[in-house]
Amino acid sequence: MENKLTEKVLLDTDIGSDIDDAACLAYLLANPACELLGITTVTGEAVKRAQMASVLCKLAGKVIPIYPGAEVPVLIQQKQPFAPQAEALGKWPHQSSFPLGQAVAFLRDVIRSNPGEVTLLAIGPLTNIGLLFRIDPEIPRLLKRLVMMCGVFTNHLAGVGPLEWNAIGDPHATAIVYQSSASVHRSIGLDVTCQVKMPAENVRQRFKNGLLRPVLDFAEVWFRGIDTITFHDPLAATTVFDEQICSFERGWVEVELLSQRTTGMTHWSPDEKGCHEAALAVDSERFFKHYFSFL
Repeated sequence: MENKLTEKVLLDTDIGSDIDDAACLAYLLANPACELLGITTVTGEAVKRAQMASVLCKLAGKVIPIYPGAEVPVLIQQKQPFAPQAEALGKWPHQSSFPLGQAVAFLRDVIRSNPGEVTLLAIGPLTNIGLLFRIDPEIPRLLKRLVMMCGVFTNHLAGVGPLEWNAIGDPHATAIVYQSSASVHRSIGLDVTCQVKMPAENVRQRFKNGLLRPVLDFAEVWFRGIDTITFHDPLAATTVFDEQICSFERGWVEVELLSQRTTGMTHWSPDEKGCHEAALAVDSERFFKHYFSFL
């Protein structure tokens, strides 16, 4: 049974690198059950990423606060300095200027103004979220839930290694986030998200209308290197609104920081008393039906 109640959502995204962030934002804007309170961007060229987010917000006819966030990780060198899909910005009207240096403060203010009501959806490296949790340690307990596309937890899918891009993009921020005592930590890992894919030819057929039109323009940049969309971030978002798309298990997560080769690796320990929920399986058919019902 799908959740019909309106959800207050804050989105933290690295839109502009992998195409799934834009596909996720389109879904959130199209879903009438989503009250999108704001968007923060993270990693290199954060302003260009904010501009890309504004394309979709403008097309949706919604005024959503957008704040460019941290462009560099807490300690390590940036692995993602550019937003290549911003190349397509010229095709769409977009906001040009944004408040700078205020992303973490914005997240803090919104969460404190809505205690127990906000779902924080993190679909990029966790720099902004790690800084937020370190600056104000009470914030995790003031959230309704924290939902992340992050990590690897079962590693049963052929071709999926132990490392996931968001987790290793800023491993120290990842560790801060997983060490926090949020009311609910929910992680949808690479091992599960890799089960929801669509080849480029199908994307071009299905992304012709509405909010998916600019996503297709961004996707054409992505398709120069990879001819498939994997719906990592949209899958994480849909679990906020339909509890039956993924199955979850409770446990604990530790983040590897000592080994240079595996820094950012997530170590999963099942425990019904744990405060983390990790996705273990996905109903792919249910996901696609739900996603395209709004788009």
